[in-house]
Amino acid sequence: MLAKLAAIVALALVGSAAAADRDDPLTRPIAPERAAEWLAPRPPVRIFGNSYLVGFGGLSVALIDTGDGLILIDGALPQAEPTILANVATLGFRPRDIKYILSTEPHFDHAGGIAALARDTGAAVVASPRGAEGLRSGRLADDDPQRAYDSRFPAVSSVRIIRDGETLRLGNTVVTARATPGHTMGSMSWTWRSCQARQCKSVVFASSLNPVSADDYRFTSPSSRPLVAGFRRSYAAMSAMRCDILITAHPDQYGTKERFQTAPGACRAYARAAERALSARMRKEGTM
Repeated sequence: MLAKLAAIVALALVGSAAAADRDDPLTRPIAPERAAEWLAPRPPVRIFGNSYLVGFGGLSVALIDTGDGLILIDGALPQAEPTILANVATLGFRPRDIKYILSTEPHFDHAGGIAALARDTGAAVVASPRGAEGLRSGRLADDDPQRAYDSRFPAVSSVRIIRDGETLRLGNTVVTARATPGHTMGSMSWTWRSCQARQCKSVVFASSLNPVSADDYRFTSPSSRPLVAGFRRSYAAMSAMRCDILITAHPDQYGTKERFQTAPGACRAYARAAERALSARMRKEGTM
């Protein structure tokens, strides 16, 4: 078993080195000024039952072993792809067994690596309708608060659409899509049950809920009303979710340094912190 695992890891690392040596347009580095922070190395870890983290200190990437294939959530930056696959292999899984890649939001820091991951694993990519538009275009939507940054990322040619409340079934796992618009209008969170022995827990992989924007964007402008309304719906939805384990797209959102949270009411606290941040931002705009 150990020899087999060593061989899997070695193959993944060889692939990582090869990717680094060639100019691959799908793994070409983006945002090098933030990469050291976002891609701070972290060992892959089992959270609970069939749920794992294979990401980084500043960007979460989750893995679910369904017994009939793997589900990956998010893809971090393009240059992170080899490390993600190496982390999957370190856990003893084969990257080619990744059947689905779920996207939280069409931003380069979470979706930049999805095109390469889909190409190299053969996995199907799944996103919300608006999220799919962003993945296919490889750029931010016109109504995105960060649009002025125009941060492009490798486009994903084929995306399966899933809507709020719909489920994705694979093996022994059912993942439910939960629309959480605001940070982008296509943002989607994902929930599932993870069991270990006779105990089961509800896991939430939450999209970003923070009101980040380009400098000249105003959440108080009339054109922003649909987005603010989306935020309000997201706060209510996140607060109501069954949530034994919370994973946020950025582990460090709102001060936490843990890669995941197990405190009672974690999802409610996450929503309330995001709501306070939006309210503070809008009050500040009102004084400008």
